Amino acid sequence: MNDETTTQLLSAKRGDITSQIQTVAEKEDLPIQELVSAVASGHIVIPANPRHTALEVQGIGEPLRTKINANIGNSSVSGGKSEQLKKLQVAHEHGAHAVMDLSTGEQAADIRRAIISQSTLPVGTVPIYEAAGRCSEIPSISPELLLRVIEEHAQQGVDFITLHAGLLREHLAPAGRRLMGIVSRGGAITAEWMQQNAEQNPLYTYFSEVLDICRRYDVTLSLGDGLRPGCIADASDEAQFAELRALGSLVKQSREAGVQAMVEGPGHIPIDQVRENVDLEKELCDHAPFYILGPVVTDAAPGYDHITGAIGGALGASYGAAMLCYVTPKEHLGLPGADDVRDGLAAYRI
Repeated sequence: MNDETTTQLLSAKRGDITSQIQTVAEKEDLPIQELVSAVASGHIVIPANPRHTALEVQGIGEPLRTKINANIGNSSVSGGKSEQLKKLQVAHEHGAHAVMDLSTGEQAADIRRAIISQSTLPVGTVPIYEAAGRCSEIPSISPELLLRVIEEHAQQGVDFITLHAGLLREHLAPAGRRLMGIVSRGGAITAEWMQQNAEQNPLYTYFSEVLDICRRYDVTLSLGDGLRPGCIADASDEAQFAELRALGSLVKQSREAGVQAMVEGPGHIPIDQVRENVDLEKELCDHAPFYILGPVVTDAAPGYDHITGAIGGALGASYGAAMLCYVTPKEHLGLPGADDVRDGLAAYRI
């Protein structure tokens, strides 16, 4: 186990071979020095919070095998801890390489604690969901609360966190010209906060403080795409690519601070634009591992988005995406159950 002031990135920059790097090299059949170099450059990340004691580590990035993430979690009105642990078990059994707990409501911390204690897979979260749940209204979320929630997640053993830190005030006008606007939940919360408070994104303003927390616990940043397109008509637009350029700057800052970072991607993207999106992320974000949702390649398949997403994911992986966030049949329709988790993973594994 690394000490809490050391990250996989800082270790690799020193030329140290951590037990996690050794494990990934053996899993992926990759020469150890090649892996050390790739981790040191930020082209591969190993999400591994030392406090996640049950973890069996995974490497994410080229030239490693493409990984698959399964989203689980309850809503504020449905799905308790036992149901989420059942989804976690299904994710383990059906080949997920990571899970994200997207739980909201009063049970969120308890569910997260249980998932971390039982998951051998890296666990990710979206801290702004919990910060929003603690406030009566979005504008009252304080930067101090956001930072406190991020540290609470890190202290509990979360391996990677999604932060929509690249969604800036200047991106709101082009996003407002879209057909579907902002469909990301974290992106919408952030946009409302900026509009109501007439201030810049607090995650961007306090990014140095975020990096301090992530470095202490070796939490990997998953830089979220708050402006991912919600329909084909909005794909590859000005707002999406403006945010991506901002994320490239945040990747650089993260690496300089010794914090591992990957970048999240779209979204609804037609087949003929998937390669353009992957190539542009590599260019703007210096080959940070690209973690893509779907992408969903048609708007016209409610109930079958695990298939449309797997089509986009297969293309994205072939062009160099590092991890695919599965889409289940319940995408656009409701909260996925255990059977939906299985079906989503089956489609993406195929």
